[in-house]
Amino acid sequence: IRGHPDELPENRRVLHWAQLQTYGALFCRARGVDEVHLALVYVDVATQGETVLRQLCSAEELEAAFEARCEAFLGWSQQEAAHRLARDEGLQQLPFPPGEFRPGQRALAEAVYRTAVSGRCLLAQAPTGIGKTIGTLYPMLRAVPGQGIDKLAYLTCKGTGRITALEALQRLREHTPARALRVLTLVAKEQACEHPDKACHGDSCPLAQGFHDRLPAARAEAVAVGWLDPAATRQLALQHRVCPYYLGQELLRWTDVVVGDVHHAFDPFGQLHGLAQAQEWRVAMLVDEAHNLIERARQMYSASLTLAQLKAARALAPAALQSRFGRLQRALLDTAELQETDYQAYDSVPEAIDDALLALVTALGEHLQEHPLATGALLNFHFDALRLLRLSEEFASHSIFDLQRGAPGSGGDEAGGEVTLNLRNVVPAGFLKQRFEACRTVTLFSATLGPEAYQRDLLGLPDNTAWIDVPPAFAPENLRVRIAGHVSTRFPDRAASLDDVVALMARQYAEAPGNYLAFFSSFDYADRVADRLAMLHPGLPQWRQGRSMDEASRRDFLGRFVADGRGIGFAVLGGAFAEGVDLPGTRL
Repeated sequence: IRGHPDELPENRRVLHWAQLQTYGALFCRARGVDEVHLALVYVDVATQGETVLRQLCSAEELEAAFEARCEAFLGWSQQEAAHRLARDEGLQQLPFPPGEFRPGQRALAEAVYRTAVSGRCLLAQAPTGIGKTIGTLYPMLRAVPGQGIDKLAYLTCKGTGRITALEALQRLREHTPARALRVLTLVAKEQACEHPDKACHGDSCPLAQGFHDRLPAARAEAVAVGWLDPAATRQLALQHRVCPYYLGQELLRWTDVVVGDVHHAFDPFGQLHGLAQAQEWRVAMLVDEAHNLIERARQMYSASLTLAQLKAARALAPAALQSRFGRLQRALLDTAELQETDYQAYDSVPEAIDDALLALVTALGEHLQEHPLATGALLNFHFDALRLLRLSEEFASHSIFDLQRGAPGSGGDEAGGEVTLNLRNVVPAGFLKQRFEACRTVTLFSATLGPEAYQRDLLGLPDNTAWIDVPPAFAPENLRVRIAGHVSTRFPDRAASLDDVVALMARQYAEAPGNYLAFFSSFDYADRVADRLAMLHPGLPQWRQGRSMDEASRRDFLGRFVADGRGIGFAVLGGAFAEGVDLPGTRL
C-alpha cells in the first residue's frame, strides 16, 4: 500500500482479514492444529516500512467463519446459475415482438445473427425508418445462449439513442419467462451523483459512509427487480441509502444487458472493458449511430493543457507542490519560446515537459491520497494531467503533439501570451483494435456508415469484418423536399428572416396539422423563431430543446410527440435530437 493501514477504507481492511482468515482455516485443516497466529503485513511502497497486525485465532472459529463465507457464496452462485439458465431458455424461444419484420429489417437481423454466431464483427449501413434498434437487439439476444455470451452491451454516441434502446428492450424483456433478463443503464458520474459538493468518502458523503454494509441488500433487491434504468437505480439506491452511481457500477457484474455511452467500452478508463477483461466475460456489443465513433474515439484518446489551467491549479496547491507546478510551467514556457512559429507539431513529447508532468502527477497523487476528502478544481486538474501523462506514454504516429502560442492577453505568461499543449489523436485504430478483439462479436450500425474501408481502417476492425448495405425500404415519391430560396439563414440575416420562417411554418401547419420537428443552427436562433411564432400564432402548440438537457428532460421532449398529436418541437442541428430519434406513424 501507500501510506498507513489506518488510512485504508474499512471494506478493504475487512477483505484483507477475510482472505488471511481463509488461509488460516485451510492451514489448520491441513496441519491438524488447534490454533494459529495470523500476521497481516502492510508494506508502504514509498518508505518500504512494514506494519504487522497480528491475530491469534482458534481453528474452530476460523472454520466457522470459513463455512459461513462459503454458504453465502454458494447461495449467491446458485441463484446466479438459476438465473442464467432461465435467461438462456427464455432467449432461445424469444419471439419477435412486432410479429413481422419491416422491409429491410429481416436482412439486417439475419446479418447480425450470422456474424454473431461466427464470432465476427459487422458494419451495417441501414436506412432510417426500418427499425434498426430492435432489428439488431433481437437477433443478438437470440445468439446469446448458443454463443455463451455473458454480457450484451448496447452503446450509443448520443443520449437519445439510449431512450429508443430501452423502449425496445422493455418490449423484448416482456416476452421472456418471468422477465428473466436483467437490463442496466450506465450513466456518467456527474449525472448520478446526489452530493456533487462532497468527496466519495465515508467522512464526507452520507451515501458513501457504510456503503459496503448496505450494498448486499441493495444488490439483492436490484437483481430481483431486473429492470434498472436510471430512475429505478436511483430510487433503489436512495431507499437503501447507497450511492446510485456506485450501485450501478457494482450491478454491472450481475446484469445481462448494459445500455450506455460508448466511452464505457472504448475510453482508456472505461469500466466495461476493464471489468470484462478481469472477469473473462464473453461480450457481445451493438454500437448505434456508429458513424460518430471515429470522432468520439479521437476525443477519448486526445488531451490538452493550457498555461492558464496550470496557473489556476497552482494557485490552489499547497506550498509543498509549488516547485513541481513551477517546473512544468517553466518547461511549457521554455518550449514555446524556442518555437520559430506560434504553432509547431513535434515528433515526440519534449523531454522537459514529459519529466515535469510525471513529477507533478506523482506528487499530486501522493498529496490527494493523504487528503481523501479533497474535491474541486485541484482534484479535477489531477485527473486531466494524469490522462495527458498516460496518453503521452503511448504517443506514436497515430497522434499529433503540438504546442500553440496564443494571442497576448489570453491568460498565459508574464508577457501576456497563452500556451496550449495538445495531444490530438487522429487514427484511433491502434487503441480500439484490442477492444474489438476482446469481444465475441460487435455490430456497428448507422444510416450513414460508408465507405466501408474508411470505417474499418480508422476503427481498427478485424480484416474479416462483414459488411451489409440495406437498401431503402420506402418509395422515392414518399419524400418531398421544398426549398424556400427567398429566406437566408446565414448569421447576419437571421434577424430579418424571423417573420418569413414563422410564416412558412404556420402555413405548413395550417395545411397539414400534426406533429413537426423544426431544426435550427443554434439555440438562440431557435428561441427567437419560437418566440416570434408564439407571439404571432399563440394558439399553435410548441415545445423546445433546452441547453444541457438530462436524460429525463430529453425523454419528456420526445414524449410530447404523441400519436395524432398537434404541435411543433424546436431542436438544434447536430444536437441531442439530430439522430437516434424514432417517431413512427402519426407521432411525427
